[in-house]
Amino acid sequence: MSLVFETAHPLSTAVAERADVACFVGFVARRQGVPVPAAVLQQLDAAGWIKGPWRNSEDDDRLEKLRNLPVIIDGWTMFDGLFAWNERPVTGVPDSVSGGIAYCATYLGAAVRDFFLRGGKRAILISVGDPWPYLEASADRASSRRDRLPLLLPDVGLEGRAPIPFDPTEPGNWRGMHHVYGLSEASVLCLPDLPDICASSPIPSTVPPPLVPMPEGFLACSDEEAAASIDSDLRALRAPRLDTDGYAVWQEALATARQYLARYRRDVLLVAALPLPQVPLPQAVPPDDDGSQVLAHTDMSAFLRQIGALEHQGSQVETDKLLASAFVQLAYPWPRTASSSDLPEGLAPPDGILAGLLATNALTRGTFRSAAGDVSQQPLRDLADAEPRPSWGLGPGSPDAELARRVCLFAPMPGGWSLVSDVTTAQDEAWRFGGASRLMGTILRTARAWGEPAVLEPNGLHLWTHLRRSLEEFLIGFWQAGALGGSSAAEAFQVRCGPDTMTQNDLDAGRLIVEISVRPALSVEQITLVLALANPGLSVPGLRSAF
Repeated sequence: MSLVFETAHPLSTAVAERADVACFVGFVARRQGVPVPAAVLQQLDAAGWIKGPWRNSEDDDRLEKLRNLPVIIDGWTMFDGLFAWNERPVTGVPDSVSGGIAYCATYLGAAVRDFFLRGGKRAILISVGDPWPYLEASADRASSRRDRLPLLLPDVGLEGRAPIPFDPTEPGNWRGMHHVYGLSEASVLCLPDLPDICASSPIPSTVPPPLVPMPEGFLACSDEEAAASIDSDLRALRAPRLDTDGYAVWQEALATARQYLARYRRDVLLVAALPLPQVPLPQAVPPDDDGSQVLAHTDMSAFLRQIGALEHQGSQVETDKLLASAFVQLAYPWPRTASSSDLPEGLAPPDGILAGLLATNALTRGTFRSAAGDVSQQPLRDLADAEPRPSWGLGPGSPDAELARRVCLFAPMPGGWSLVSDVTTAQDEAWRFGGASRLMGTILRTARAWGEPAVLEPNGLHLWTHLRRSLEEFLIGFWQAGALGGSSAAEAFQVRCGPDTMTQNDLDAGRLIVEISVRPALSVEQITLVLALANPGLSVPGLRSAF
């Protein structure tokens, strides 16, 4: 007779009004011999994934592998127990010395670890497959990229592969990023494996980067702290780096994710790592205006302009390939931390760290406030170095200062490393401040949560008044907390719902339209949201933004 002890995790419930929940989509395997906890089964069953209408009977291993299923993770211990995040083979063949397989951490696992380490409390995980060996043969990279990218982003179109159309009415067929559509409480989307998928073949370095002493200082730990990783000579492996072809694929993939969120979930922020470049970049990179060749490792801001990632470059870049958006935040550079020695070159993807800081900011100060600031207010004490290392202090006119206007930048400051810019990639400066975009996202998620129960209510004066008053009370709370500008509530926001927001055709079609105008405290303009509640058709009933 044997006793088996299983950690009992409470049944998680979704709260759409939360602004701190991150969804991670990527490659990670299940832990061998660990059964799926009863609470996770209950959660999936309640959502219809086991016995309900979304069950996919064609994939018998889907439940055991937790593959393409939205798993709510309430703490690092739960994630560590369910997934073999630290068992990615380096080569896939036995080591010539030890005879065993050498392993490193997965980038998805490292990002989730950093999310919880920086103060995140809840994540939603979408595992799309097992990780591949890190040192993959060059000949396999191109074909493997065509196979892996659609698992993350089914909407992406690649040579030899057509995009997989998204059907909101068939959750059983959703893959990868498509699941975000049904995750009402998700406020952030992260794709930590994307730079690795787009990278050129990793090259083992003959000289590992020097060990950097970790800074001393107090770092507030969580109740479920991730164990310190063991240095396994992975510093000698080069972290993922992109050539010009890789950047083109990365840009198109990220633009595809941006377009998907713009159409289906405009309340979700896309947080992504800006990949490291190969040094030096090939001469295929277009020259600067004066004909000179700009290397990304010396001026990433100029390089992004050259490839047309954030700005229109005449006819060189199509609009649908731009990454400029009020709902995209890029993080850079790639840091070395006390826990990242289980990764190649000891470099962690910065999107997990940024997502954790945004979650902590939402929980402690309010999501509408900047997450950048003094290092004493941020859990970055274990950050020792970064690649590339930004210039100290970000002097006026420096390339790093220019980059910080469009990219969330980690940089050394007098008291230690800090997040020095909390910005989106938007072209319009009114939408550059990250807090303004997160405020809009919170309003949209809350409006949707309140609007969904009203879809079967009679579309008349009683419903209009109820929704208007409910939204006004909600916005008064934001105004009193300092999220909205204006000396009075009337100056801070306006909610309209009635005959002046709907035509007779809208009423006949069963559409209810609410118009909200708000003045974010740190925005130079007033922003108007148009929310439409319609009869269920090809979309899940609820309020949708049309701005």
